Amino acid sequence: MGKISALSVLLLFFAAMFIVGCAPKYPGVPEKYHAGLDEALQAAGENRVELEMALNEIPDSQKSGMAFLIVNMPQRDLEELSAGFLKANIEYAYKARASFPWTMALPDSVFFNEVLPYASLNEHRDNWREKFFNLFYPYVKDVVDIRAAIDSVNQNIANIVNVEYNTNREKPDQSPFESMKQNMASCSGLSILLTDAFRAVGIPSRIAGTASWHDDRGNHSWNEVLVDGQWYFTEYYPSGLNKSWFLSDAGKADKNNPKYAVWASSFKKTGDPFPLVWDMSIKYVPAVNVTDRYVRLYQEQQKSKVASGELVELEIIMLKNDKCSLVGDDRMAVNVDVFKAEEQVGGGRTSGPTQDLNDFLTLFVDKNATYTFRYTNAKGEIVNVDKTIEEDPLQVRLYMSVEE
Repeated sequence: MGKISALSVLLLFFAAMFIVGCAPKYPGVPEKYHAGLDEALQAAGENRVELEMALNEIPDSQKSGMAFLIVNMPQRDLEELSAGFLKANIEYAYKARASFPWTMALPDSVFFNEVLPYASLNEHRDNWREKFFNLFYPYVKDVVDIRAAIDSVNQNIANIVNVEYNTNREKPDQSPFESMKQNMASCSGLSILLTDAFRAVGIPSRIAGTASWHDDRGNHSWNEVLVDGQWYFTEYYPSGLNKSWFLSDAGKADKNNPKYAVWASSFKKTGDPFPLVWDMSIKYVPAVNVTDRYVRLYQEQQKSKVASGELVELEIIMLKNDKCSLVGDDRMAVNVDVFKAEEQVGGGRTSGPTQDLNDFLTLFVDKNATYTFRYTNAKGEIVNVDKTIEEDPLQVRLYMSVEE
């Protein structure tokens, strides 16, 4: 009897070892994430327990999404994010997926990278998902078309969150709640707000931007949304999909120069960093080079408008003063912004004295309209010059008020 008992115990021991050996390492998580999870959890250090709780305490149907986040999150998040934060984000992201037809139709690859992430850039990690779902749900709950949903969020966000563009904001990379507390944000802060609002109601969105326009006139950030497999751009203050003042600048971007390229943010690691102009040492925000699409869009729109006769060519020249001519060193390289009423429709840098005499800052604008040309003169004064453009091409001469 004793021998039988000992044998039984031994068999039970080996059976248990076999079961343990065959048990999945991460139950409910696809094999493709296992190696990445091993590495991420090791890198998390003492915060590993929080990430494991986040992964283990959610339904199996959500574990692929959580694994995607953990595998791709930057080191700061591996060390800091709590299980509660991650579980709340997952819960309401999947709630959006179950609530809206456009989100239901998304493949996991898009849902994981453009809806599920809790952050876009390097902003503070706010737990915004539930609040934004409740804020924006009433504006899209009866909508069945993603374009209408995008338009509804885009048209209403400023009134909903009560945030406007203002350079007096505390910092450029504000989180949603930081911007809402101040009621102001930069273009980057506004872009973060809008992408989070889109994601809250299941609309795939990411941030796009450039470290510098082609003529070193400054940087800019905006938003992109995915519709029927195609990316479109928009902004916090919308003009419509793929319509904005900055296309004439983005259309001249240089994909081979990281400074002048157009980048789109990604949560999934890409090997390329998004250019965070407020701190270029930060390299942990992944990005995709999307310059070609903006160049193509700009060229297509220009060809279409010129062919239809809608546009007229406008050349802009900056001279030292009204006594100067185009010859010699009288031309000056200066940033000029062009407005039609309150909307900026273009801009650029005028040609300086060393550039070819036939090299002008050239724009194509609507006929029969009045435009304001805004620049800062040699005295540091902001100058606004109004010109009416009719049917024929026009050369506009501006003056820096340089005394000689």
